[in-house]
Amino acid sequence: MSKNDKNKKSVVEATKNHHPNMLNVYRNEVVPKMVSRFDYKNSMQVPKILSISLNMGLGDAKTNNKKLESAINELELITGQKPIVTKSKSDISNFKIRKGFPVGCKVTLRASKMYEFLERLICVALPRSRDFRGLSFKSFDGRGNYNFGIKEQIIFAEINYDDIDSVRGLNVTISTSSTNDDEAYWLLKEFGFPLIEKPQNNKIDEAA
Repeated sequence: MSKNDKNKKSVVEATKNHHPNMLNVYRNEVVPKMVSRFDYKNSMQVPKILSISLNMGLGDAKTNNKKLESAINELELITGQKPIVTKSKSDISNFKIRKGFPVGCKVTLRASKMYEFLERLICVALPRSRDFRGLSFKSFDGRGNYNFGIKEQIIFAEINYDDIDSVRGLNVTISTSSTNDDEAYWLLKEFGFPLIEKPQNNKIDEAA
């Protein structure tokens, strides 16, 4: 075996043995706390994060290829994964959009890349948001998935402000295996996700 082959083999082995910090946090901290809170009979019942999707919409993507390319490059820098171009599914006459026109780009992260992005999002990006006071606990969809918007892509450290052509927003969707919003709320909360504290039921009753 040549020296290059040995180096490649060692890199592959190191990659296989690497566990993202957030995965270790899930196994060692989140699971025990969730079992205690919801009285699961088995740790396998604890919900988990399945995927994180980032979607960047562009109103002028159909006429401005440079902006579309710029958005794709930025999303690739942020996530470390090549985005796919999203296209219109139908004609929208009010916006002069025909079926098949590019309208943005998106990325879906899973496994190690998902956990690595989650760590950067919680520890670096969100705290850099302007006037950030936490994310709403009302943005769950009823099936355990959480959606929120980011107004400026420049909160991500991977984006150099001098290299962008315009400030863009993006939508983030965190999909979990939770069966309800309460489980999903506490799952993200135990990860350290900056959700605004949800009022307890007794406080709601008193206010009513």
